[in-house]
Amino acid sequence: MIKDIENIELRYLTINDYQELKTAMIEAYSNMPNSYWNEEHIQSLIKKFPEGQVVIIVNDQLAGCALSIIVDYDKFEDHHTYREITGNYTFETHLLQGDVLYGIDVFIKSEFRGLRLGRRLYDYRKELCEGLNLRGIAFGGRIPNYHKYADKMTPKEYIEKVKRKEIQDPVLNFQISNDFHPSKVLKGYLEGDEASNEFAVLLEWDNIYYKKPTKKAAIQKKVVRLGLIQWQMRLYKNLEEVMQQAEYFIDAVSGYRCDFALFPEFFNAPLMAENNHLPESEAIRELSKHTNNIAQRFSELAIAYNINVISGSMPQMRNDLLYNVGFLCKRDGSMERYEKLHITPDEAKVWGMQGGSQLKTFDTDCGKIGILICYDSEFPELSRLLADEGMDILFIPFLTDTQNGYSRVRNCAQARAIENECYVAIAGSVGNLPKVHNMDIQFAQSMVFTPCDFAFPANGIKAEATTNTEMILIADVDIDLLRELNQFGSVKNLRDRRKDIFELKKL
Repeated sequence: MIKDIENIELRYLTINDYQELKTAMIEAYSNMPNSYWNEEHIQSLIKKFPEGQVVIIVNDQLAGCALSIIVDYDKFEDHHTYREITGNYTFETHLLQGDVLYGIDVFIKSEFRGLRLGRRLYDYRKELCEGLNLRGIAFGGRIPNYHKYADKMTPKEYIEKVKRKEIQDPVLNFQISNDFHPSKVLKGYLEGDEASNEFAVLLEWDNIYYKKPTKKAAIQKKVVRLGLIQWQMRLYKNLEEVMQQAEYFIDAVSGYRCDFALFPEFFNAPLMAENNHLPESEAIRELSKHTNNIAQRFSELAIAYNINVISGSMPQMRNDLLYNVGFLCKRDGSMERYEKLHITPDEAKVWGMQGGSQLKTFDTDCGKIGILICYDSEFPELSRLLADEGMDILFIPFLTDTQNGYSRVRNCAQARAIENECYVAIAGSVGNLPKVHNMDIQFAQSMVFTPCDFAFPANGIKAEATTNTEMILIADVDIDLLRELNQFGSVKNLRDRRKDIFELKKL
């Protein structure tokens, strides 16, 4: 058959196709009475929603067809019937303001089966759904082989056996292979469908690009530009000099239209030099007195330079306890706090620090992000919980003194990108502080990691700074590529987890 094909065309259905369409439907549904639409029905569909009605033409013959409407899905119960969803076959249920593309009919004539033409129809529906910004596709799928097993098993058991390839159902197998997932069993769905015992499977496909309409004058960005600051540790006279240098970097990355500026962990440690005569535990507490002021000034800079600033981390006293915290200063003027949950043995022994207890994602104008401070990146449970909340980008401000310490953070950060199907940005400090106890040397190479699949760099590294050199690193990350990875990746780390044998949850 393939060698005889001269032309395949996908085009909109017209009323001139009706007689050929009617003949094709009678042949496709030969085991069902009154299995074709009347001409007035087709005319109504074309008038109401021409983009939803398409045919495949092979060698100038009608080979297949797909009919669709748009519905306000919340108005229908999950156990609706075909008659209800079509408005008693009037299609009055079609609403341009609806949110779901509902499949009314799809078929391929028998002599053209085996050419994957059905896949073309489904691919068209998916592209139409994405183009119209609908949240998904739904339809009631027939199970025409079920009548052979109806006396042995329930529809649910039948579907499970089809999914496990223990039973062959050409219709359901095809739909599952096209990324439609069974949602519910619909009883009494299509009158006269004796082969399915009038059962159908509610099949759904989720549009991963769907953006819920908003009245705000704002667009959530798909390509996000990250600005990482590889901070040079040097002695500063006072807080003003530290903030002058911080503003210089924020100005630089915002000049390149970055959406985020990421500072390292304890970037303000040089201010401890003036208290070097004190025990380390007291010097760090003196440093904490600057924290609220720095956070407020970062917030002002975020507004002034129209950029979201992630402040790295700083010591903060709360209820007479010392924590390692940071602030997400958004360009809309709001500010959110995050904490280091796992403190290092050195932080506990030398400074008397406490681990925090707050773990959450943050909503930004560039999607959901997570922030883990240094050592926290080495605990995979944390980032997995953030991924479950929808995190797209994980930011890791860090501070490491030796190369092996840096390697722990770097290698764990790259693993987090792969296992959580997200981008990971790490930023650290370089240089030396000979006049600050417990902060003598630093080693860093700031980087942006990606998952490892065809749409991303083969080695999972999007961008990398020069080792131990003060600089900024700028990289663009495409959020839509994460959506495609989740649906169509070579492997699907998030979706393939064995939740039937383990679970992870926050207390």
